[in-house]
Amino acid sequence: MRSVIASGLLLGLASGAVIRRNNAYGPLANGTQVNGTHSSNTTLNVQLGPRPYYLVEDMDEGPLKARLQSCSEGPFKTSDFVFAHRGAPLQFPEHTVESYSAARRMGAGVIECDVAFTKDKQLVCRHAQCDLHTTTDILNRTHLASKCTTPFTPASNGTAAKAKCCTSDITQAEYKSLCGKMDGFNPNATTVEEYLDGTPYFRTDLYSTCGTVMTHNEYIVLVDGWNLKFTPELKTPEVEMPFEGYTQEQYAQDMIDAYKAAGIDPSRVWAQSFLPDDIFYWIDNEPEFGAQAVYLDERVDTPEGYANATASIPSLAARGVKIMAPAFFALTKADNGTGAIVPSEYAVAVKEAGLEIVTWSFERSGWLKNGGDYYYQYVKPVINNDGDMYTVLDVLAQQVGIKAIFTDWPATVTYYASCFGL
Repeated sequence: MRSVIASGLLLGLASGAVIRRNNAYGPLANGTQVNGTHSSNTTLNVQLGPRPYYLVEDMDEGPLKARLQSCSEGPFKTSDFVFAHRGAPLQFPEHTVESYSAARRMGAGVIECDVAFTKDKQLVCRHAQCDLHTTTDILNRTHLASKCTTPFTPASNGTAAKAKCCTSDITQAEYKSLCGKMDGFNPNATTVEEYLDGTPYFRTDLYSTCGTVMTHNEYIVLVDGWNLKFTPELKTPEVEMPFEGYTQEQYAQDMIDAYKAAGIDPSRVWAQSFLPDDIFYWIDNEPEFGAQAVYLDERVDTPEGYANATASIPSLAARGVKIMAPAFFALTKADNGTGAIVPSEYAVAVKEAGLEIVTWSFERSGWLKNGGDYYYQYVKPVINNDGDMYTVLDVLAQQVGIKAIFTDWPATVTYYASCFGL
């Protein structure tokens, strides 16, 4: 999904139901264990920390608040309603072992790897092909920083600092030498150190010591070892394709082939893309995986695009698309007469076409006392506190009927899912 800001509190402990695991993090592709091993008889508690409770207490009085308060002591369980967006990047460096582990601890049933390719055409987990300068320490690695598409240039005379480092600039081995950090940069930086020190105020560097970056194959081994499910997103390339002979079709096929080689049942995989041609490719060439392919629909970002996207739903269904995934703002609106939050025209059209909905991304917004941001734009007039997050989530779950929602902090959605049996 795209990058839009979020807010949150520090991770705490709130125990719930137990679920079985094989080890703390699982083995990487090379057979090594990450951060220790545990016996197969060890159990893991789903833990949510204080944030869901803070949000519930901040809600307006009413039946929904009372229902959520009644669930305060759990039990809390892992749910496929909860898609971990890049792991748990509200507080952990995204697409790292540590971020995925936090998401798993908080009850996410499905974990995301955004898939990009390296210079040697290997697949790795990174939100964008060209975000290494903001999500890793590559600029502090002189021998690798020199390979960046755009080396660091300091801010000067009113011009912002800039850099652009892509996974396709380096090999997989070089990528694996990097440390993941919290996504962010300082546009006013005059040094690399200042540039890297740009974590947004609502996040934390507490866990940003050296996040363990992951290849796509390592992610598969890790998540499979936890008996969870997968949602890999084929990232839109930021280099011209074909890239040194590597075509878009081969890229799409390579991602699916990794699950086939690992013996993963297609029912455990929700492959995603913003590019409809990728979705159609999987439908036509890998129908078992194409049946759960998730079309990330960004056409809704403009009024004209929203109207066109809504009108196109029947034709997409006829083409074989089964799951639509717009940002969640596109699925609700404020009723002009009552002020209630209700399903949007887009949401109604998707349901009428018999399609499922996965949406994104919860916990990426500013304080809702100011009306929120991108994700709340259609309901801004009727929200005024952080607890309204649950009001919107309730409409998405109970009225729109979403299948699942991506979230930057799985605990928030796990609390709701456990309370409502999702």
